[in-house]
Amino acid sequence: MKRLLAALSVLALCGSALAQTRVVKAPWGKMPDGSTVELYTLTDARLTIAVTTFGAHITSIQAPDRAGSRADIVLGYNDFASYLADNKTYLGSVVGRYGNRIGKGRFTVGGKPVQLDLNNNGNTLHGGTTGFDRHNWTGKQIPNGVELTLVSKDGDMGFPGTLTAHVKYQLLDDKLSIDYSATTDQSTVLNLTQHTYFNLAGKGDILSQTLQLNADRYTPTDAGLIPTGQLAPVAGTPFDFTRPTAIGARIHTPNEQLKLAGGYDHNWIVTSPHPLGIKPVAILADPASGRVLKIFTVEPAIQFYSGNFLDGSFHGRSGDAYQKYAGLCLESQHYPDSPNHPDWPSTTLTPGKIYHTTTIWQFTTQK
Repeated sequence: MKRLLAALSVLALCGSALAQTRVVKAPWGKMPDGSTVELYTLTDARLTIAVTTFGAHITSIQAPDRAGSRADIVLGYNDFASYLADNKTYLGSVVGRYGNRIGKGRFTVGGKPVQLDLNNNGNTLHGGTTGFDRHNWTGKQIPNGVELTLVSKDGDMGFPGTLTAHVKYQLLDDKLSIDYSATTDQSTVLNLTQHTYFNLAGKGDILSQTLQLNADRYTPTDAGLIPTGQLAPVAGTPFDFTRPTAIGARIHTPNEQLKLAGGYDHNWIVTSPHPLGIKPVAILADPASGRVLKIFTVEPAIQFYSGNFLDGSFHGRSGDAYQKYAGLCLESQHYPDSPNHPDWPSTTLTPGKIYHTTTIWQFTTQK
């Protein structure tokens, strides 16, 4: 396992001389201010992945099943106008400045109180009403992928400091490396993550797909889905995914936490950091197609969201309405509401420091 992780790290972060990823850039639309939205398509022997500068969205991942038949395994739209119209689901976007929730949008950083934009039941979700998912990033082709850059000005959605953020998407063989970095000129908080909705079957719902999480604790929430501060064991609960388990096996179990969220929308704490830094965190599999997604990250937690709030309001690339459980998210990140829990891993970024975090998605098949 150590050799595997070391190899993944080197390939993802440094590139591979053997990699043959084709990168194509094309205009994809216009923002309301007239700026051009671009679409970058990354293609290798097995995968085709499309990324747009708008919100750093991943719009498509085409992957083969065990028989070699390809399907799009993420929820998304065919055109930019549909992404611009959808300000609710965050399909495929990079969310920030703070992915996940901050209770009442309040915290203190650098000794100063902060009040953020409120956009989710009196709390702040994914950075506020106009988070990073609603901005047009600047794109630049790099080896095997694309680098996207966004400058978030001081006071953006209430966050202090001018922040410059970068996201690199690099496709190397069967792995997509997502590498984030950022700097700030004032003390602030930052928690970037990717909000792609996966459905490895390419259609239907995700309830028969299996999930395994390297996590033996999670953070229960209150009615507003803000962590209570408790770090609860998963053993003996519907939140135990330490072994491969069908997502639908216990999702309707009478359980207060599942009732509050309408399914899974919780933060799992990764068990014991790996000595090499990057850790195997999640394995998602679709028994019918044989497709498998493995996630590796340096982050201390992962949010598993089972698509509970999809309600058919939006129609995907095939024209089908995205109903509840049409896709799921696995968001590697720091804990929700961490700025209000000083004993949890810190999300504070100060001037002179560089925020850096990496997640790798590996797409394979099984018999």
